[in-house]
Amino acid sequence: MTDAPAPLADPHLVYDPVAGDGPKDVVILGSTGSIGTQAIDLVLRNPDRFRVTGLSANGGRVALLAEQAHRLRVRTVAVAREDVVGALREALAAWYGAGEPLPEILAGADAATRLAASDCHTVLNGITGSIGLAPTLAALEAGRTLALANKESLIVGGPLVRALAKPGQIIPVDSEHAALFQALAAGTRADVRKLVVTASGGPFRGRTRDELANVTVEDALAHPTWAMGPVITINSATLVNKGLEVIEAHLLYDIPFDRIEVVVHPQSYVHSMVEFTDGSTLAQATPPDMRGPIAIGLGWPERVPDAAPVFDWSKASTWEFHPLDNEAFPSVNLARHVGGLGGTAPAVFNAANEECVEAFRAGALPFNGIIDTVVRVVEEHGTPRPGTSLTVPDVLEAETWARARTREMTARTASAEARA
Repeated sequence: MTDAPAPLADPHLVYDPVAGDGPKDVVILGSTGSIGTQAIDLVLRNPDRFRVTGLSANGGRVALLAEQAHRLRVRTVAVAREDVVGALREALAAWYGAGEPLPEILAGADAATRLAASDCHTVLNGITGSIGLAPTLAALEAGRTLALANKESLIVGGPLVRALAKPGQIIPVDSEHAALFQALAAGTRADVRKLVVTASGGPFRGRTRDELANVTVEDALAHPTWAMGPVITINSATLVNKGLEVIEAHLLYDIPFDRIEVVVHPQSYVHSMVEFTDGSTLAQATPPDMRGPIAIGLGWPERVPDAAPVFDWSKASTWEFHPLDNEAFPSVNLARHVGGLGGTAPAVFNAANEECVEAFRAGALPFNGIIDTVVRVVEEHGTPRPGTSLTVPDVLEAETWARARTREMTARTASAEARA
């Protein structure tokens, strides 16, 4: 009998690639997005703990990226879009004084990947989507601590990440996985009976599948508790995000899928729970605010004082928990199935969903059509061949196929609806 694989994220282990005094040098990938801007807020309030050496962004918010670079005095700025390099250089020059050297600029599709391997202590991967896989692998291979907010890179490349990550090298930044990480610190791996991942239920909690048939993009973007980007917000509405988090929890903590439960908690105060074998359950709770999980990712094993707001226990409040409606929201069970298949199936699931979300936002697909289409693409992809090893080209090929096939299906759906 062989030993079970060690969990990727373990609060009892501390990986410190650059031990020493002074602030930790941090690289922030996706600096102009939701995670990135909140991370920068945390850093600016804690200059004795953190120093940002590099920033990366897609390039859609050049003025903000230049302002961030100046405020943080970074060495390097990376941008994925080569066509905005001129505008970025002008924006930087407007912030920096005459004769003051500008930061180094990296540009192109691999810019974030190159930055992730640069000299620093911790890389915060706050990129959205599976394009975060290459930077995740680069950070791990370079020996950096990885504060991982980009769940998709772990979903699509789990075996690749597992092969590179050293014990304690990954600190999860998702609110749910940061909660599990903290609760797991209270016991040993053998003490754990179940992981309980909480879900707000999104904007459509309590609705039946029939009642979801005609919801609009505006309806789906109206999340009741979290302010996130449009893709993540719609994933929350379909609960695909929770399915991805179940796969992520399985990979991070090496807990079987049948011991990972999802429960709906509308207030979003309890971010997840761990049930132990003695019958006790530990819940990690804070008001909804991502700066707490970001602080865990950047600061662990130390806590950052006043990183996030706290509860006012002098005021009465009610915390609710409800079972998940798997008929209205089948995405979690689909994710369990996909995670069990392994191989390139998670990459196909994730890529198909990303394409379906874009089709829904463009009015080419109804809300229920998102998961219906993903199911069809996953089924068509089939079961991975046993005994095959996953490679980066495998992932890219599967994603390319899934995106093309999903576009074909959504185009047919749009055409059929136009004729109806």
